Order: sequence, then C-alpha cells, then structure tokens
Amino acid sequence: MSTERTSQHPHPTAGRAPWPAVVIPWAAQIVVAVILAQTLFFKFTYPPETQYIFEGRGGRPVATLIGLAELACVVLLLIPRTAAIGAALSLAVIGGAIFTHLTALGIEVKDPATGASDGGLLFVLALVVAAGSLVVLAFRWKQLPLLDRVRERLGLRAVAA
Repeated sequence: MSTERTSQHPHPTAGRAPWPAVVIPWAAQIVVAVILAQTLFFKFTYPPETQYIFEGRGGRPVATLIGLAELACVVLLLIPRTAAIGAALSLAVIGGAIFTHLTALGIEVKDPATGASDGGLLFVLALVVAAGSLVVLAFRWKQLPLLDRVRERLGLRAVAA
C-alpha cells in the first residue's frame, strides 16, 4: 500500500490558509471588538468621567455619535466579510481618540469626582485598538472594497487572492 497522495486525492489542507493567517487576524479582531464594546457603556450612559473627556468636544451628542461608530466597528469586525472595513473604521475612530489624548487630554485622564488618575489605561487601550486594527488590515486589506475601484481606475489588474 502506497502512502503517496495522487492528484485525485489532494492533501486535506490544500488551498487553505496556514493557521497563523487565520488565528492572528481573528484574535486581533476579537481584542479590538472587546475593547470597543466595553467602552460603549460609557459613551451611552455619559457618566462624569465621560463628561470630562467630551467636555469642549461636543458633549453628549458627540459621545453618543462616537459610541455608535464604535458599535458599528464591533459588528463589522465580527463578520468575516466586513472585518477589513471594521478595522479601517476602528483605526479612524481610535486615531481621533489618540490625537485627543496627545493634544488635549494627556496620556493620563483624571476622574473629575475623585481626582484619581487612570494611569494612562485609556491611552494604552487606544494604542492596543490601533495596533490590533493594523494587524487585521495587514491580513485582510484585500477585502477593502475601495481597493478594487482604485485598481480599476489605475488600469491595474486585480491580484488573485
């Protein structure tokens, strides 16, 4: 009995992506989605900490709008066909948060009621979201619908995925 595989019986993993190419983006998608999901409570309930962060930046309406954008990111990240779009949107949303930390809030955010610092936790979480979004995009960038249009306009052929 021969142990060789013939062309009639391809290897069971033929045509599949290697496991790191599946596990790494999914892990990043889940981490980003969990971090964004846990912040939704604060955006929608608007406690004093959130009031302090959004004071002078549009207040509750802007916090709610950003919360809705983050909710869209969470949903898009957890659907395989839209994960790249979710990662791109997450990167845009969190880019605004990082910019705000660096220009107005500071790395550490203080609780206005107690004066206690978050120790930079919100800023670190924003960096994790940005890094996770970049990881997802590194693996799934070909899924972005806009790229097909750009390639068409430039007269480039689509690369087989």
